Amino acid sequence: MVLELTTPHHRRVGRTLTVLSLTTLTLAGAAVAGPSAPAADLPRGHDVSSHQKNVDWPRIADKGASFVYVKATESHTYRNPYFDRQYDGARSADLVRGAYHFALPDKSSGKKQAGFFARNGGDGGPDGWTLPPALDLENNPYNAKKRCYGMGADSMRRWITSFSDETLRLTGRRPVIYTTAKWWNDCTNHSKAFARDHALWLANWSRSPGKLPAGWTYWTFWQHAESGKLPGDQNVFNGSTDQLHRFAGG
Repeated sequence: MVLELTTPHHRRVGRTLTVLSLTTLTLAGAAVAGPSAPAADLPRGHDVSSHQKNVDWPRIADKGASFVYVKATESHTYRNPYFDRQYDGARSADLVRGAYHFALPDKSSGKKQAGFFARNGGDGGPDGWTLPPALDLENNPYNAKKRCYGMGADSMRRWITSFSDETLRLTGRRPVIYTTAKWWNDCTNHSKAFARDHALWLANWSRSPGKLPAGWTYWTFWQHAESGKLPGDQNVFNGSTDQLHRFAGG
């Protein structure tokens, strides 16, 4: 993901997709079965923040985008000033869209950040066009030496639970969790507690998804590259276009 308040950190990038198998897509106990499909044929999407500013959404739709996640908030103080035009513009171009929150667990509680997120764009309901809210969990971009934001695994698990429970209370939906296998396993001590009720948005800029975070047996979204044909990071959805709409419908 891209941050707003400082220079973005960098990760290894790969742009070639590989063949993957689809098992089921699950969110809060609702399973959607589907056939195997090559990743190159899966619905393509991207994620954007204020760095992309004014996106030409009809042009993006013409390039084959099916969905987008738009950064709404960070911590409990920052709101993307371009969020409304990006979020509404994507919908007007018939893209399935969703909002995400960049977590800074060392700044305030999960409950507080979830409330700020819900008040500032993260409250979209399951209408077939609005993806579940997403929680972005990754390395501390402001202090690389402060591993896991200075929190132990128990504290981090409690923080994520607090964010998730408050998001569910305010929006009726559990958040999708965006993370890498390394961050998750290091910072939650390989927790398997969230996989059943939280869809995985896997971040791995590589030629294949690779190892999954503990608990998950498949990914729902895969962010596979930092740049490409679409603005921002490049993603695919692990299912068909119909399943994407069903997932957005709850």
